Amino acid sequence: MKLLQEAIEKRGEIINDSILKVDSFLNHQIDCALMEQIGIEFANYFKDKHFTKIVTIESSGIAPAVFAGLKMNLPVIFLKKSEPSTMKDPVYTEAFSFTKNRKYTLCMERSCLNPEDSVLFIDDFLANGQAFISAEDLVHQCNAKINGIGIVIEKSFQKGRQLIEEKGYDIYSLARIQEMKDNKIVWAK
Repeated sequence: MKLLQEAIEKRGEIINDSILKVDSFLNHQIDCALMEQIGIEFANYFKDKHFTKIVTIESSGIAPAVFAGLKMNLPVIFLKKSEPSTMKDPVYTEAFSFTKNRKYTLCMERSCLNPEDSVLFIDDFLANGQAFISAEDLVHQCNAKINGIGIVIEKSFQKGRQLIEEKGYDIYSLARIQEMKDNKIVWAK
């Protein structure tokens, strides 16, 4: 997605060869016009799939998931990083944050998904695939199925895509980074 690549090049900050900061439009401050285009792009790519829900992880996945949900007329569920006292029947899993270099617990109310649900998982970044593995675990605990994965920014030089493709999922990444070196981004073809 050219518009997203341009935003990354102009407004992103390469911290090192594996960390890209996009706080100015995605992870802290949200560029709603860009998120709308991201939602349209996901809706167009997945138009022939019959999803019933979108699942993401709080908080950085929420904006792209909500805009995709708006364009696809689907509800969005976000997996929480802490359990609120109002949850009656939560399901849990552990996740590892590459950026924060720590484990955390993800949870959701079991009743949000059921065996008839066909899920589109959307997230802001794909690196090593650990966030997806955790989301997949929660979806499966509810006996629902993931039938597509939408990623805003993929670090193709890490193993996340390979892990997901080996599981047979349909994955669509809007901006695939082959390499970040010398403060420059090389886009995957």
